[in-house]
Amino acid sequence: MRAVEIAERLRGRFADVLVARDEVTVVVDRADLHDALTSLCGDEELGLDFLSCVTATDWPERSPRYWVSYELYSMAHKHRLRLKVGLPEDDPRVPSVTPLYPTADWLERETFDLYGIVFEGHPHLARIMLPDGWEGHPLRKTEELGGVNTRFKGAFVPPVDRRET
Repeated sequence: MRAVEIAERLRGRFADVLVARDEVTVVVDRADLHDALTSLCGDEELGLDFLSCVTATDWPERSPRYWVSYELYSMAHKHRLRLKVGLPEDDPRVPSVTPLYPTADWLERETFDLYGIVFEGHPHLARIMLPDGWEGHPLRKTEELGGVNTRFKGAFVPPVDRRET
């Protein structure tokens, strides 16, 4: 099924469906996330049964500030779809989708670790890439570009935007 055909099929169910660069994106409210994913997975003609990626983007000057993106794939039909949920700056949380897609376990942990998005109901939401004591979320655009303590004689490398040449 081509992207345009997938989009036409979904326009009756979802208010915000768009096609760009031959890719289909569906935007839903966080309260509708589980119902939307259940519907997409259960639709035999779409068969979006595999969650290949969960990630986020950060737009500090926009509302909503965060967008969580779910990349779905149909093993049977070999097509893809992206589902997005916008989250406000003061409430960056969304329901975990691990009950629907077990692959979400580590994907949600990575997004939590790097962006600070809280996946409510996740079975073990903890840092996965950074040390437990790490402060902040490095992929947020409000984080500094660099500057980490090195293990070389206690030296400190300043952030990129504060280095003297």
